[in-house]
Order: sequence, then structure tokens, then C-alpha cells
Amino acid sequence: MIDSATLNSAAAFDDLFESLETEDGFESYGFNEPGSAPGTLNVNEDSSNPNIFLIDYNQNDAVGVLLPEPEDIIPYLDSTSVSWVDVQGLGSEDVLHRLGKVFKLHPLTLEDVVNIPQRPKVEEYEDQLLIIMRSATLLKGGKKFALEQISLILGKNYLLTVQEEATGDCFEPVRQRIHRGKGSIRQEGADYLAYTLIDAIVDGYFPILEAYGEKLETLENKVVNNPEPKVLNKIHRIKRELLILRRAIWPHRDAINALIRDNYDLISPTVRVYLRDCYDHVVQLIDMVETYREIAHSLMEIYLSSVSNRTNEVMRLLTVISSIFIPLTFIVGVYGMNFDTSKPGNMPELGMPYGYTFCWIGMLAIAGSLLYYFGSKGWLIDLKQNNE
Repeated sequence: MIDSATLNSAAAFDDLFESLETEDGFESYGFNEPGSAPGTLNVNEDSSNPNIFLIDYNQNDAVGVLLPEPEDIIPYLDSTSVSWVDVQGLGSEDVLHRLGKVFKLHPLTLEDVVNIPQRPKVEEYEDQLLIIMRSATLLKGGKKFALEQISLILGKNYLLTVQEEATGDCFEPVRQRIHRGKGSIRQEGADYLAYTLIDAIVDGYFPILEAYGEKLETLENKVVNNPEPKVLNKIHRIKRELLILRRAIWPHRDAINALIRDNYDLISPTVRVYLRDCYDHVVQLIDMVETYREIAHSLMEIYLSSVSNRTNEVMRLLTVISSIFIPLTFIVGVYGMNFDTSKPGNMPELGMPYGYTFCWIGMLAIAGSLLYYFGSKGWLIDLKQNNE
């Protein structure tokens, strides 16, 4: 027996997210070559080697075991207790094929599990139910998030979960509940275990969206007070990341609704009632994503409006300055011409005593009059308030 905390150490959890984090925060897509046979597995070379963990429990006891070989699962599948087989990592095609033989998986089921990412969905295969989910977790620092596909294969007395990475998931609270016997999870069957894992996956999106809500609130203050180009880049990045979250969350609504609506034999009526709560959480997540996307779009409009207003303020200031200096420039230009005052018809003011002084007095009077006029219209007050 091994302790569940050992299976998910904090150091390994951080290493996982360092490997998942990319420069743009996007995930890579892998597809089979056109014309490939159905059931072809596309194993990523960078994936971790699979680790197989088993938690076998009943009302009285729970045992956690690290299984070295896939065939070691067979004795637990025939027992009356609930067996949760958690496969972490998709780096070995041989192990995956052997798991398919042990659980008698349909080739298309194994293909959907290995060839990631798949759209969240629910498919029924004879005595098994395939549930594809997408989990999301904040990376270190809370600036990015990691998406991971989690496949659940539900049987009569067992649940097989397959994760992309060998460490780090949102299932640790469920493991603790099983080992400590908290709640009613030990009294229920494998379908209730599947519900608890689905609920953990769905609830994992809330901290991410809350973090984006705080980011948008901070950006709103920056957009109003100091609209800089780097703020626009942040808004654009958030819009793009919210779109990725939207694409990940929306299909869960149809998948969970199918578990509730369709009369699958492996899902009991009691569990369907609990799944309604998951459905409500997904709808709430969708509302949050749409709201934050609208806020991000509004912030971009506010940014453009703020930049436009700043441009208008600069243009108004330049217009005021130009309006003051235009008549002054005209006067200086007229009296700057070379005239001979001894000849008739020329400018008599050129020979006036104190003409230079009177010229300055006249120009200052014109400038003061224009400033008074602009002030009476409220233009100068608006400029002063906008600058403050």
C-alpha cells in the first residue's frame, strides 16, 4: 500500500506545469495521417511513461497500489469492490495496447483516449461507457493555465481514468475522501466515483476564471487612467485565452447532459441527480466566460475611446495655441515688410513714435482677448481637468 500524497508530490506537480507551459500558452494538436486505419494510436514522443495506480475500496477498507504491469489489474476487476485504475502518462504504445486487452476496450475507444485532444463527449460501447473530459489548472504565478484531456472508461465495478501527464491532477481531494472514508463515496458504486471525478474537473475551472476576473478588473483601471499600448496587448491576450477556455468548457455541457438525459445502464438514477449539479456548474462557467469576454471586448473599446479622446485633447490644445498665434503672426508679418515711409501710400505707422511698444501692447491685447474668449467657452477648463 502506498500513501496517496506520495503519488502527487508538490515538486512533481510544479515540474508538470513547467513542461506544459509554452510561450503563447497554447496546446499542440496531434492527428493521425490521412488514410490511417481506424484505431491507429498516435503516441507523442514527449509524453511520460504510463504509471498505473489502483485504489480498490469497499465500505470498510481502501487500498492504494502501484501496479508494475497492466495484467496485474485483472484480479481486481472480478471482485465485488470498486476498483479505480488511474493511468498517468501516454508515452508507451505497448502498455496502452495491453491495457486495451485487459479492459477489452474497443479500438476506437483506445484511439480516442490516446489521440489527444478530443472534444468532450460520451460514447457507449457494450458494457462500457467512454467519457472524455478536459481539465484546466492554473500554472505557477497564475498567469497561464494548462489544459489536459482526461478519459474515463466506466464499467460495472471499475473506473479506468487515463491522463496525459504522469503527475499533477485535480483528483487528490477524491483520493483523500476514499482513503479516509469521508462522505458516502465508499457506499456508492463506480458510477458515483465517475461523478465525483467529473465534478472535480468542472470545479477546477472556477479558480481560473476568478483569476481572469481579477486581471480584467486591474486592466479596467489601467485603461481608464493610463491607456498604453502594452495594456492593449494584455487585453488581446486575455480575449484569446478566454476563447480557448470557452472552447474547452462548452462541449462539457452536451456531454454531461447526455449522461443525465440518456438512459445508460451504467449510470444509476441517484447519480443522474448529482450530475445535474455538475451541469449547473458548467452552465455557470459558460456564463462567466461569456461575461468576461464581453468585458474584455468593452475594455478594448474603452482603450480605443481613451486614445481617441487623448488625441482630441491634443488637437484642441494645438488649435487653441494656433488660434492665439495666427493674428500675432499676421501683425508681425505685415509690419515686417520693408517700406519706404518717405514715399506716399506707404505705411505711416512705421514712423510713429513708440510704434514698437504699441505693437506689443496690441498683440498682447489680442492674445488676452482670445484667452478670455476660449475660457468663457470652457475649453481651457476642460483641458486642465483632462490633464489632471
